[in-house]
Amino acid sequence: MNKSILLAGVGGQGTVLASKLIAQAAIDLGFPARTAETIGMAQRGGCVVSHVRIGEAHSPLIPKGKADIIIGFEPAEAVRCLPYLKEEGVVVTTKKAIKPVTASLSGSSYGTEMIDYLTRNQERLVVVDGEKICAAFGSAKVLNIALLGAACAAGALGIPRKSFQKAIESRLPQKFVTMNLKALELGAQEVK
Repeated sequence: MNKSILLAGVGGQGTVLASKLIAQAAIDLGFPARTAETIGMAQRGGCVVSHVRIGEAHSPLIPKGKADIIIGFEPAEAVRCLPYLKEEGVVVTTKKAIKPVTASLSGSSYGTEMIDYLTRNQERLVVVDGEKICAAFGSAKVLNIALLGAACAAGALGIPRKSFQKAIESRLPQKFVTMNLKALELGAQEVK
């Protein structure tokens, strides 16, 4: 199996952890996996992009036009990374936008425009109601796992959900395992 997966979000959303869980699940299945991050002011809500390459790849960084899937933790970040997506690639994203500081300071609007753009321009699109899932747990910290569940259910990762369950159980502190396994399931349920 060869897969190139790009995860795009902002600092604090758990993109790096999600990339490590994908890599762990692939390795547990016997596939080589490489990861890399490009982080821009992540501590201040800046963009975070994680690259995961499963199978035969010489570099952990995904070239433009070669990603099989983009997992967007924030819709504008998913749009910004579209040049990396293959023509037949899949986008899985949450519908809740995170207003950047520049938009807040200027008073400009920021909301559904990116989802509208993705809906018009992306044939294979899965939009997850991450806000609803996070509200069920009272924490935004499960969004990353919910998006993995949706990407898995969409068939875009090529990794069975049981492998993600095993990765969560082995990599997360025990007190967070049950919550994250449920978030994985709720994310999968978002895929129609």
